[in-house]
Amino acid sequence: MSPQDVVRRSKLLSRVLRHAPGSVGLTLDAAGWVRVDDLLAALGWARIELDEVVARNDKARFALDATGTRIRAGQGHSVAVALGYEPGTPPDELFHGTVERFLPAIREQGLRPGSRHAVHLSSDVETARRVGGRRGRPVVLRIDAPGMARDGAVFTRSANGVWLVDAVPPRFLRPV
Repeated sequence: MSPQDVVRRSKLLSRVLRHAPGSVGLTLDAAGWVRVDDLLAALGWARIELDEVVARNDKARFALDATGTRIRAGQGHSVAVALGYEPGTPPDELFHGTVERFLPAIREQGLRPGSRHAVHLSSDVETARRVGGRRGRPVVLRIDAPGMARDGAVFTRSANGVWLVDAVPPRFLRPV
C-alpha cells in the first residue's frame, strides 16, 4: 500500500471510529470499540489492509484489543465514549500546538475541547509543533500541568501517549 493510500485510509478510519460510525452502519460500544469483522465488512477492506493502516499510522491513533477482534481510536472522539483511561500525574510541562488565528480566543477562554471530549496535550514541543502545523504556521503553548493539577484538573493519558484534560484555563498557558 502506498504512503498516500495509508494516509487516505487512516483518515477514513479516524472519521469512522472517532466521529461517524453510523456513516458506514456501525455502532461503537460504550468504550469506543467495534468488532474488526464488522468494520472490515462495512469498509470493504481485507484484514491485511486494516493491519497495515494501524501499524503505519504515524500517530498510533488506533488500538486493537488483546484478542485482535476489536478496534477503537485512542482519543479525539466527538461521539460519546468512555475510554476508561486512569487519572495520572502529568509531567511538569505539557504543550499544545495551534495556529496564530486562534490565539485571541485562547487567551480569553483558554483551551477548550470543541467538538471533542478533551483537550489534547503533548509531552514535547516538537509533537505540538507538528500538530499545530497541520492548519498553518504553528504556535506552541506551554501548559503549567502541575498548577492545573493542584487546582483540581484531572489528567489522563491515552494509549499513544497523548495527555487529555477537560480544558486549560488561560492562566496556565504561556507561549514557547
